[in-house]
Amino acid sequence: MMMSRDLHTRLHDATGIVFSMLYPGCAADTPLFRNAPVLFQRIFPWFRKNITKGYVSQPLSGDRVAQVVADPEFAQSGVHWSWVNRQQVDRKAFAQGLSSGATDSLLSKQLRELSAGLVEL
Repeated sequence: MMMSRDLHTRLHDATGIVFSMLYPGCAADTPLFRNAPVLFQRIFPWFRKNITKGYVSQPLSGDRVAQVVADPEFAQSGVHWSWVNRQQVDRKAFAQGLSSGATDSLLSKQLRELSAGLVEL
């Protein structure tokens, strides 16, 4: 979030590039958790589906990513898109507010400089 906001602040006006972030929902049964204990890999998707109701299928998650990339409705730069994690195909996205830490310009600059130094830019 911080890097995307930093890129938006520094480059959007000059380039017209849209910098956005998204949380498409928790696709709890992806290889992301492949190194987690087997019991966790089995319980976590069930928990997200049945208890928190926050589970999102991999196809729906992918559709949401594609939507943010390609749909003109998501052309607003500097925005964090969310669907509140729900497994509903027709769930409307909204621009979610960010914490003060995620919008801290000085902290974002420090993160950018540290990252650039790590990759020798």
